[in-house]
Amino acid sequence: MALPTAIPSPSNPTVEGRSWSGAASAALYGVNKWGEPYFSVNELGHIEVKPKGERGPTIDLVELVEGLQGRNLSLPLLIRFDNILEDRLDHLHQAFAQAIKAYDYPGHYQGVFPVKCNQQRHVVEQLIESGRRWNFGLEAGSKAELLIALSLLNDPKALLICNGYKDKRYIETAILARRLGRQPVVVIEQPDEVERIISASKELGAAPLIGIRAKLSARSTGRWGSSVGDKAKFGLAVPDILATVEALRNANLLTELKLLHFHVGSQINDIAVLKDALQEAGQIYAALCKLGAPMGYLDVGGGLGVDYDGSRTATAASKNYSLQNYANDVVATVRESCEPWGITVPTLVSESGRAIASHFSVLVFDILGTGTVPRGIPNPTDSEPLTVRNLRFTLESLIEHESKPEQPAGEPSKDQRKLEKLQEAWNDAIKFKEDALAAFRLGYLSLTDRAVAEQLTWACADRIARQLPQTGVPEELKALRSALAKTYYANLSIFRSAPDTWAIDQLFPVMPIHRLNERPNELGSFADLTCDSDGKLERFVNSGKIKTLLELHEFTPGQPYWIGMFLAGAYQEVMGNLHNLFGSTNAVNIRINENGEYQLDHVVKGDTNAQVLEAMEHNPSELLERLRVASETAIQSGQLNIQDASRLMDHLESSLRQTTYLTNKP
Repeated sequence: MALPTAIPSPSNPTVEGRSWSGAASAALYGVNKWGEPYFSVNELGHIEVKPKGERGPTIDLVELVEGLQGRNLSLPLLIRFDNILEDRLDHLHQAFAQAIKAYDYPGHYQGVFPVKCNQQRHVVEQLIESGRRWNFGLEAGSKAELLIALSLLNDPKALLICNGYKDKRYIETAILARRLGRQPVVVIEQPDEVERIISASKELGAAPLIGIRAKLSARSTGRWGSSVGDKAKFGLAVPDILATVEALRNANLLTELKLLHFHVGSQINDIAVLKDALQEAGQIYAALCKLGAPMGYLDVGGGLGVDYDGSRTATAASKNYSLQNYANDVVATVRESCEPWGITVPTLVSESGRAIASHFSVLVFDILGTGTVPRGIPNPTDSEPLTVRNLRFTLESLIEHESKPEQPAGEPSKDQRKLEKLQEAWNDAIKFKEDALAAFRLGYLSLTDRAVAEQLTWACADRIARQLPQTGVPEELKALRSALAKTYYANLSIFRSAPDTWAIDQLFPVMPIHRLNERPNELGSFADLTCDSDGKLERFVNSGKIKTLLELHEFTPGQPYWIGMFLAGAYQEVMGNLHNLFGSTNAVNIRINENGEYQLDHVVKGDTNAQVLEAMEHNPSELLERLRVASETAIQSGQLNIQDASRLMDHLESSLRQTTYLTNKP
């Protein structure tokens, strides 16, 4: 199958598409909602990226992809926009600064980035450098993440929040890191961690800064709603908190208790959930202060949501609040909790990862081809059996009905009459197809006639789907549109690049990045390269709802059709796996200057076949040697000539050096 190599010059829309525009595509795919302020559609019908939002230059995504391909970076390609990462960080701090000023909050905000959200070195380094003016820190949830944070976080005022399960070595590492001038806060999340902290502190003659994670009674909503409450994986119930305070007091470590932490789930979609949690946590914080703990920090955890579908609703793929609403509620509620007790307000900490990282990367992949049901009308023959003739008659009646004039006034509802006729025709088509299948099973119908029967059935379905009205359609007839939809074969692995779409039904905006001045005249979904039936994209954003088919353009073999997946910068890279041994894609970090020109800050070549084989403990050299020996044996037996054996070995050797994805290069 020939693969496209370049985008052709834009052409004038067809007659059918002249009423269509880039603005119409922006509305159809929701770009003007979920894409604000970073993505839009330009006059060429291409996706346009504004890495600094409305404050900076723009770049044509299609032209960027063409330029990157010229640098030997083939699709699928993950494009990271460093400016967007910086802009998200800037907006977060601006929101809290504005809220602190508006509510006359006598404290300040000091955030951290959860490393688990995106552990890529360039991403973490970029966030540390961009956040230095705010003493922005990191959150680690494992030993490996702690090592990353300790090596990269060199700001003595930045916080290093240590979460997750902790053994003695983890705790000792955090204690010793404090002597390096870091500010590690070991957050107690399990009751048995208290004794390990006390023991390690006695042994080393030093202690870490200590935090407590509270297991709140406040309920969350959405996909991660079960991660809080009495059955939460992490956190101390109130009796455990009191016991921890006494244990620390007896060990002379209560003076190191500085932070209260809570978490009410990732992707909080309803702001009311956060308000309830803040009120409860605020009271616990005040109580800890009254018990003698010096405190000083209140960590509201992660969960700041992303509006994946642009609906601004309390649904799984959206949220019913803005970033400023979030900051306002955190600041106002914490102040209201502390003031009645005369307690100094804490420094506010959040662990926002998804809201910072989601927008900054775009995955662009190409379409290799399409598949659909056979809808062509086969030519009739004199020897067609009765079942086939019945199907042909049904199809002809549908074609005739489609060309009839409208029903005269005074007759029953035009749509109702049409639906009745279409339903009757479909019932007939299904019955005649079943008759044909029964005859085939008994040996009375040839394979050729069975194929004709199936084609005619799908042709009937196609004619019926064309004539369906917009409303009032029975579910059985509605399903025809899905059955007739095309499958677009995508050059990517869902399990590598978008695992959350498979694992937890996460929605990401997916759409063509070009041809947006043309009316999309097809409905379809995507199938990836893996030989797994779950390797599909068939759930798409639809302004608060979900659609199972996406409006797409007709695919022309030999011409490129490029699709973008947006808002997937959080979690997807690290959670991707090697299903079918499809490895990581090419990735590039882009920085835009004030003139709108871009430079490549960082390039990561995707995994080669040799690399993924080695990851599974296969030795590429040994594999080649076994195949070389097999080819020599085949030559000796006369099954393979020397020229073909040489060609085979050349293909095998070059394949080991190539990407795991399909390419048009030899």
